[in-house]
Amino acid sequence: MPSPLMIAMITATITMAMIIITTMAGTVMRITAMLMTIIIMSMTSTAATTIITVIPMLMTTSERTSFLGAMTELEAAALYRLMTWLSPAFPVGGFSYSSGIEWAVEAGDISDAASLRGWLSTMLTDGSGFCDAVFLVHAHRAVELDDMKNLREVAELAAAFVPSRERQLETTAQGRAFIEIARSAWSRAGLDDAVAECEAIVYPVAVGLVGAVHAIPSQPLLHAFLHALTSNWISAGSRLIPLGQTDSQRVLAALEPMVAATAARASSASLDEVGSSTFRADLASLRHETQYTRLFRS
Repeated sequence: MPSPLMIAMITATITMAMIIITTMAGTVMRITAMLMTIIIMSMTSTAATTIITVIPMLMTTSERTSFLGAMTELEAAALYRLMTWLSPAFPVGGFSYSSGIEWAVEAGDISDAASLRGWLSTMLTDGSGFCDAVFLVHAHRAVELDDMKNLREVAELAAAFVPSRERQLETTAQGRAFIEIARSAWSRAGLDDAVAECEAIVYPVAVGLVGAVHAIPSQPLLHAFLHALTSNWISAGSRLIPLGQTDSQRVLAALEPMVAATAARASSASLDEVGSSTFRADLASLRHETQYTRLFRS
């Protein structure tokens, strides 16, 4: 027979379980099912643990989601803003830039899905993708810590860290557009003060700054940024080669591990580690300035 202490524990557990089930559903069948389960379990010393395990099994799908932990209001707001800000529909003009891909296609460096994947993989891991990711992380961190001196330094370095006039135009124009739209449609206290600290704001710094002001964690912000960057490169390549929609998605799927690896590396990188070894891509952005026939601005 159970000891008096065990009986008291089981009684308290039964009461608590009945309150939870009654509150969530209020049906006789659910209470009856729970009581039957409790009676069986009352002869063991693991009654309390088992009851807690059984409760979600008796819930509806919506109740189970709520009990086990649904998305919070802040998480939902952050997801909504990320999907908006880094969508191709967000009017920063990303569709008009190719980051030198247009020249690479004309020169024959990129001619199909495989060569586009190889080119973009290198740009992500060893070129502007990695550099921009580091600048985003450090801008986000500076705003989070209210370190305006560091924010100014990050913004200045990022603005200087481009290989050509067209790439400068690309990143600064998108950065300005991102800030202006965020101010107009997503205004938030502290945004204007942070922007005022920066003499020039390039695109990754703008995204990091606005994300931090809106209390969006750096990791999902960084992954969304790199996904948007990669998608825009693929979009340019698909129009220039050209590629079909399925092949474009295959390239995006193949680059998923590179995006994740770049985000992980950039998250812990210092500004001293920023550097590029993609000389051919830098040369492409330089030569695009004098390319005779052009669809893109970079």
